[in-house]
Amino acid sequence: MGEYELVATCLFGLERLLGGEIDALGLRRAGTIDGRITFWGSGADIARANINLRTAERVYIRLGAFPAMTFDELFEGVKALPWESFIGKKDAFPVKGHSIKSCLASIPDCQRIVKKAVADRLASKYGVTWLEESGTKYQIEFFIFKDTASLMIDTSGVALHKRGYRPAAGIAPLRETLGAAMVMTSRPREGVLLWDPFCGSGTVAIEAAMLMRGIAPGVSRSFAGEQFAFLPKGIWARAREEARSAASPARDCRVWASDIDPEVLELTKANAGRTGVSENIRVFQADARTIKKPDCRGSIVCNPPYGERMSDITETERLYRDIGRSFAGFSPWHIYILSASENFERLYGRRADKVRRLYNGMIPCRLYQFFRPQDK
Repeated sequence: MGEYELVATCLFGLERLLGGEIDALGLRRAGTIDGRITFWGSGADIARANINLRTAERVYIRLGAFPAMTFDELFEGVKALPWESFIGKKDAFPVKGHSIKSCLASIPDCQRIVKKAVADRLASKYGVTWLEESGTKYQIEFFIFKDTASLMIDTSGVALHKRGYRPAAGIAPLRETLGAAMVMTSRPREGVLLWDPFCGSGTVAIEAAMLMRGIAPGVSRSFAGEQFAFLPKGIWARAREEARSAASPARDCRVWASDIDPEVLELTKANAGRTGVSENIRVFQADARTIKKPDCRGSIVCNPPYGERMSDITETERLYRDIGRSFAGFSPWHIYILSASENFERLYGRRADKVRRLYNGMIPCRLYQFFRPQDK
């Protein structure tokens, strides 16, 4: 099989950035809906996408899509797909999925129907009455949206936001894919300092250093697709070598990571070390409410406490007011602040020049962007 229909999923709000990444890999996009982009690629491109996409959560192979308003339609549609081209006689094929704005709303029932249809197809093709499922795991995922079912196989395994550099994190960790998106939105570049004064376990700072040095986010981790018999084994090694050759040594890559909590700074140092970007990040203790602008060009990119999990709302509101006064002294720096508070601009004391709606996992947030010089 030469070309596959692929699906990359992402957190809501990151579709534009993910689409740009897919374009940059030279791949042809086929469509976009909330949280997922469909594109075409070869087996080698499956490896490249998993290793290089910074804002994707998973990469799937889509076997097909069809109308499914009834369980009979779902069963027959699934059974008609060429599962034997992907799943071997002894392989495991667990099923999970989602249904949105569709007649088939019961996920357990849909799982059962999909599992039975795939099993019937494979048993018929392999001439057996029982499938032992002791071999390679092929995670099947269905997505039913507006009564159209898409059937996919997950090539990523562990979600792509888990780069492998952060085995431990702070109290309310920022998902790596969202940290990368924040950094990409700020457009980091050589000679311009990027400072996260609420660094926590270092996600924003590490993603910034990786982006500026061209270090692929998945170059040091493994993927489910590496075990798939229908994909050539050499594609993963070649994709990793291609990614490593594209990375640059430490140049004028300037990143600061500070926090009021000395314990999380040790996490940042350890995580940066695992990623190989320690020399690019200055890690130090500082209170974001009292920091001063250094004599250089720069941007602040940060994710201060939301209040839902890390402190009570009153303390968080006070913090937002304090950093509003503190960050006012950083003009004309650009400032990017992720917050779940709908009252953030009022508390911060300044209306954002641009606001983007995003999600940190299941938490709805906004990325407040300030890039016009502030009046003194």
